[in-house]
Amino acid sequence: MADKQYRVKVYSLNEDQQWDDLGTGHISSSYVKHLQGTYLLVRSDSHDALILESKINSNTPYQKQQETLIVWSEAENYGLALSFQDTEGCHKIWEDICRVQGKDPSVEITQDLLEEFENEQLDEVLETNNVFELPNCELGKLEEISDFVTSVLTSPIRKERLALILENEDYIKNLLQLFHTCEDLRDTTGLHHLYEIIKGILFLNKTALLEIMFSAECIMDVVGCLEYDPALAQPKRHREFLTQNARFKEVVPITDRELRQKIHQTYRVQYIHDILLPAPSMYEENFLSTLTTFIFLNKVEIVSMLQDDANFLSEVFAQLRDETTDDDRRRELLFFFKEFCAFSQTLQPPSKDALFKTLTELGILPVLKIVMSMEDLQIRSAATDIFTYLVEYSPPMIREFIMEEAQESEDGNLFINLVIEQIMCDTDPELGGAVHLMGLLRTLLDPENMLATSSKCERSEFLNFFYKHCIHNFIAPLIVTTSEDISQLLSLILELLTFCVQHHTYYIKNYILSKDLLRRVLILLNSKHTFLILCALRFMRRMIGLKDELYNCYIIKGNLFEPVVNALLGNGTRYNMLNSAVIELFEYIRVENIKSLVAHIVEKFYKTLESIEYVQTFKGLKIKYEQEKDRQSQIRKNLHSILYSKILCRGTRVVEKKEEKCSKGNSEEGETKKTKENEDKVDPPKGFLFLVYG
Repeated sequence: MADKQYRVKVYSLNEDQQWDDLGTGHISSSYVKHLQGTYLLVRSDSHDALILESKINSNTPYQKQQETLIVWSEAENYGLALSFQDTEGCHKIWEDICRVQGKDPSVEITQDLLEEFENEQLDEVLETNNVFELPNCELGKLEEISDFVTSVLTSPIRKERLALILENEDYIKNLLQLFHTCEDLRDTTGLHHLYEIIKGILFLNKTALLEIMFSAECIMDVVGCLEYDPALAQPKRHREFLTQNARFKEVVPITDRELRQKIHQTYRVQYIHDILLPAPSMYEENFLSTLTTFIFLNKVEIVSMLQDDANFLSEVFAQLRDETTDDDRRRELLFFFKEFCAFSQTLQPPSKDALFKTLTELGILPVLKIVMSMEDLQIRSAATDIFTYLVEYSPPMIREFIMEEAQESEDGNLFINLVIEQIMCDTDPELGGAVHLMGLLRTLLDPENMLATSSKCERSEFLNFFYKHCIHNFIAPLIVTTSEDISQLLSLILELLTFCVQHHTYYIKNYILSKDLLRRVLILLNSKHTFLILCALRFMRRMIGLKDELYNCYIIKGNLFEPVVNALLGNGTRYNMLNSAVIELFEYIRVENIKSLVAHIVEKFYKTLESIEYVQTFKGLKIKYEQEKDRQSQIRKNLHSILYSKILCRGTRVVEKKEEKCSKGNSEEGETKKTKENEDKVDPPKGFLFLVYG
């Protein structure tokens, strides 16, 4: 074994899969008698303490790397590494390990390979001891600088060291000076190298570097460097676009110079992120996270600064309310406000609460009511987007405004009815706007986000209001016969009505029963559009799924299974979604044994459906029906038997009491004639005789 001690640095792999430096000392390998094994022992240089005591096990995989490194794992997620000062020490210890394990010292590994990532991480730690020097910022060394920056991107530790160097020196500014030199000299090769260098510095993912590069002094030069992508035949003129085409529009004058600069910077950085930088690969997906955060924080700061300006937002709302404001001006104001609301999504909850409270006080919803009723599609679209932000932020706030408006309105022109009208009048063939607004309406009608306090119940108040003032407008296309093909719209209406059946059980039930709504819906089973037929079936299925006897009685009384049965028969032998939906409806009734519906279906439609044998659903319904009939018959028999026994016992007791009374009367002496006559008139037990013989 190695008697001579060699200098070595010890590393261990921590829980975060990072290598920790345990210290430097001298290593020896020796047999420890009381531990009965050969151990690697490392004693510290500084305090002579034992840094490492590791037994050389016969089945432990050891690996020798780079002539000065030995790595192994003693347990899961616990790796050890020895970095030797010289190759002689590494070879001697490696020979001792191989001798214990019975291996040839010429091999590089004694057992299975270690995890590759552990080795790579250790390499990075060891590299910190190597010379790390950035080439001088000179025109003739641009290629060397480019190669150097690109090479460090694969090593987190090297990235940190490079970022630290760039932060503490004017290296970036000097590079940008070289950019101007290359442009003046038309040095295309140098410009291509600068593109790679600047992109690599951005990929270092350091906020301090971004602040330098995106300063007012440097940002346009950074954009210039990123124009010269080597993959492009000709450079793009991004600086020309940002300075000449992309014009800053102030819908309301911004007097704060710092705010103006922040807006300019954010727009340009967003442009760099979205347009100039290539989409990162799966290996680079986190390289731009700091850039994304930089943009995010800028937006937060812009919103906060605008919110703190007492006059700015007031002026915006004043112009939006002003009837003399022309459409072009109003459109620009709305576009600005839409972007402002988008930026506000980056705020923390307390700041967002304060902002939306301010917007409510300024009258955001009355303004939206005005602009959403305009003819200009762009204005309506922008207003709808702003309305979306408000609904997503606070549905109760919107409902409160709607309720207050209803109390104050005299003409009945309500905001929520305006939203419904926008849904019904969407001119888009794909109904994109209607689908979007339907989602917002669903959010407003969702009881899950309705508040209930000791003073009021928002759910009952708002739903009472909706079913009294709005539902008739919403279902109008279902009621009114029209030749126009509005199948897509009808499907949207049915989807929301189905949601209401599930969540507004009491309110929608009253409306369905009073308006005979299901009959109207089932007319759509005659549609040529299968998706619309399925929507109608889903609506009925949801009603039946509630197992509400009021719904069941309504369906039975109205004979509303007839159009469903006709649709199934009309579908013939085709196995499609319509067939599956109808079969599932009847199967659900069978499985859940909804007795009233089972009896109705069997008595009314079994003869029509008994020929369908590819499923056992209808035979199963008949079996359920017969079982229920037998059960009811048995119950009646049992009740009759019990009732008969009780009545017979009662009658017998009455007769016995009468006979006892008569016997007692006959035995008395000195009984008068009148008493005897009365005894002869004793009535028979009426209840007994009537029930048993009558």
